[in-house]
Amino acid sequence: MDPDSEPQLEVGVGPWPGPWPPGAHYDPDLLAAGDRRNVVDRYRYWRREAIVADLDTRRHPVHVAIENWQHDFNIGSVVRTANAFAVAEVHIVGRRRWNRRGAMVTDRYQHVRHHPDVEALAGWAAGAGLPLLGVDNLPGAVPLETFDLPRAVLLLFGQEGPGLSEPARRAATAVLSIAQFGSTRSINAGAAAAIALHAWVRRHVFGQHPGG
Repeated sequence: MDPDSEPQLEVGVGPWPGPWPPGAHYDPDLLAAGDRRNVVDRYRYWRREAIVADLDTRRHPVHVAIENWQHDFNIGSVVRTANAFAVAEVHIVGRRRWNRRGAMVTDRYQHVRHHPDVEALAGWAAGAGLPLLGVDNLPGAVPLETFDLPRAVLLLFGQEGPGLSEPARRAATAVLSIAQFGSTRSINAGAAAAIALHAWVRRHVFGQHPGG
């Protein structure tokens, strides 16, 4: 063995020991072979459909949208983050195809909706009664840290590099910026989504008001 190599840890659990537990939510194949999926312990050995159904009973009324004009590799990371925060839906705006590698298979458990352009997204949001808030460090943007995020809301992120498109800026009720102190102009969309969703969780799950 290469002395510089690190041992590879086996993820998940092996076959169910002893008699199988009752319940239609369990997957016989996983009980027999083991469950190596990227899921929390609560969902070990569960069927995928059962996991989605359970998540649907407790998803949060916050939606995330990201523009996809250049096959942005950050989209997968945004989907993974959305799944971690139990977001209602992820909205892909622009190209229908996106790089799923960064999602780490979480897209199987997360509702994802496609919109051909920003206008279609804005129309959907208006019909759903959701304010559309852009997230980008633009001149005149309102600091996320002091903004009182609505409970039911759609957060729109631009792609790596150009950020929010001009149509997205026009469609947004407000544009929020994330405080930065280094030399880079912006952080990637995956990191921005995580920060914005954590701000939402602090406000609406833990009741912490901005600036408090």
